[in-house]
Amino acid sequence: MPAPVSSRAPLAVPLAEPDASEPGDVGETLHGWVAELLPFRRGITGDGLRETLRWIGGRVPLRLTEVASGTPVLDWTVPPEWRVTDAYLAVGGRRVVDWAESPLHLVQYSGPVRETMPLRALRAHLHTLPDQPGLIPYRTAYYAPAWGFCLSHDALDALAAEVGEEGRVEVVIDAEPFEGSLSYGEVVIPGGTADEILVSAHACHPALANDNASSLAVATALARRLMDGPTLRHTVRVLFAPGTIGAIAWLDRQRAGLARIRHGLVLANLGDRGGFTYKRTRRGTLGAAPLAVDRAVEIVMRDRGHGLDVRPFEPTGYDERQFGSPGFDLPVGRLTRTPHGEYPEYHTSGDDLDLVCPDALAESLGAVEAVVQTLDGDAVYRNTQPYGEPQLGRRGLYAALGGAAHGPEAQQAVLWALNLSDGSHSLLDVAERSGLPFGAVRQAADRLIEAGLLAVPRAATPTASGRRSRPLHP
Repeated sequence: MPAPVSSRAPLAVPLAEPDASEPGDVGETLHGWVAELLPFRRGITGDGLRETLRWIGGRVPLRLTEVASGTPVLDWTVPPEWRVTDAYLAVGGRRVVDWAESPLHLVQYSGPVRETMPLRALRAHLHTLPDQPGLIPYRTAYYAPAWGFCLSHDALDALAAEVGEEGRVEVVIDAEPFEGSLSYGEVVIPGGTADEILVSAHACHPALANDNASSLAVATALARRLMDGPTLRHTVRVLFAPGTIGAIAWLDRQRAGLARIRHGLVLANLGDRGGFTYKRTRRGTLGAAPLAVDRAVEIVMRDRGHGLDVRPFEPTGYDERQFGSPGFDLPVGRLTRTPHGEYPEYHTSGDDLDLVCPDALAESLGAVEAVVQTLDGDAVYRNTQPYGEPQLGRRGLYAALGGAAHGPEAQQAVLWALNLSDGSHSLLDVAERSGLPFGAVRQAADRLIEAGLLAVPRAATPTASGRRSRPLHP
């Protein structure tokens, strides 16, 4: 059995200079990144996936892992790599469908074919969308021997009109599986503790802007922002892996460290103009109450003025179903804008640069960063003066709260934080119960800690006072 091959050193790619971070530039920068990611011919293995990871590694210090074909990972086996040299359909020497024009034209992992056949026989290997006749579908055959082409229904009708059902069509697929490896990449931003927040984006779909490139761009920008910002209490791990098999390979190789994961998010479809949708964690759906990450997403969206469609966990979708499998049951939810299968361009050539917009990408990045910061800022405290309301004035807290910008809201946050800090309620509880922004609650807690009015219960993990050098919600 082949031994897994692993490289734990950062990719040998120099880091790109930080992009401009003015609010008006963020969306355009992200849209430009989607445009740069779109041409890479990604699959669950192969050079297109590695090119994508190298691109990410040019912006953040990515650690690349290669797992050899044939390696057992949980109940799966890492598949062979798949290499395509050329693939097309031709009539009279003229190519009518050409993989070189779009990777969507070839069913992924198609086997080699070289023959000429009547259109009537070829139809069983052709995939179209009759209800969307101008679009090319995206199809895969990763784990079963098959071959096929995808084309618009309009193009198929034109081919049928030209040659008829008995017309001869040349079929060429120069493709081969071979013993190679599966690639995935990780960015680890060290925090003050070993407790981790996991953020995952799947990297395997070619030529799809929203369903793949948008979340890759947002996750890369998130990692860069967190690297450039103040040190958080949690270590943040950003994972870029091919869907399903990549997550399974990562889980198999990370078993010893999975206990460190306290919260997690799977990111997908973050560039379209739809509202946000959140799929709760498995435990937060089946248990007595939502988990911290479930609550943090809802609070962040409330604070930022975004609507949110909250849905329960179910064992379908993206890699949240791997992280949420019963043996692991990790606290990982999924954040999207329009979910997979619910926008008409999903898995078609219509999922292009026009579908994703700069404003949506910038909003998505801001929301994801705020969720990470909210999870990092949450903590449980104990009021050191719980008998009656402490005298805030002599501790200078009224002076700190006296400005118009921080008056009533900040004072309410102090009172709520004092009252609910009984050693069992968290700052997320305070934000939920009070309806106040989490940022105001966190700042109030920091002031109270400095004044000696809040302390960390012995069993809780402290959140450092005054550790932030920028607002919670930029």
